[in-house]
Amino acid sequence: MRINAVVQARTGSTRLPGKVLRELGGRPVLDRVVDAARTAPGIDEVLVATSTAPGDDAVADRAAQLGVAVVRGSEDDVLARFVQATDEHPCDAVVRLTADCPLLDPDLVGLVAATWRNAPEHDYVATTLVRTLPRGLDVELARSDALRTLAGTATGYDRTHVTSGLYGDPDRFRCLGIVVAPAADDLRVTLDTPDDLHALDGLVEALGERTGWRSVVSVLRARPDLVARNAHVRQKSLAEG
Repeated sequence: MRINAVVQARTGSTRLPGKVLRELGGRPVLDRVVDAARTAPGIDEVLVATSTAPGDDAVADRAAQLGVAVVRGSEDDVLARFVQATDEHPCDAVVRLTADCPLLDPDLVGLVAATWRNAPEHDYVATTLVRTLPRGLDVELARSDALRTLAGTATGYDRTHVTSGLYGDPDRFRCLGIVVAPAADDLRVTLDTPDDLHALDGLVEALGERTGWRSVVSVLRARPDLVARNAHVRQKSLAEG
């Protein structure tokens, strides 16, 4: 069973334009996400899925420089973009990663992939069904045929958010969640605003050579000053995009 990782990336963020190409710890954010996907066990190919909008030429160029395949499709219909990725690079399942999560843990990606390989009857496996990890360490896997089925009926924000139509309809799609303990879902390490970037700058500096979600949580529990930098940031709802 073939599993591809698809990194969803674009420059058109409303709260922090160009965030996926911002420098973090001396490296572009996109580089960090691609590297995490590349080093994750159980991933057969890494793709960057961006839009055909001229503003995303820079994303496509950077992905090409990194040596990963690029898929370019609709700017707003991201679900169609993912289906296009599975058409152009056939696979049995897709791990969806977003390029605004620069501290992704390759071991978490591998865990989700391995869980699905052991239970491939599931249409969706994720760390987010019951959120226990910091926001920004999200890993989701969807069967390619489930995405195609969903694409035939999905409307509204389900086309923008790719997987919401899967976990939002558990009677139709079989879903499996992964949780950790103790929970750390009160923490935020995603990149959506300037304050998020300020928090991540400090966190990356404090982490040094340490990696992995446990190290991220450990540093943040010991550094409430870093947590406070973006604790006030409100996550957008699905309907807000």
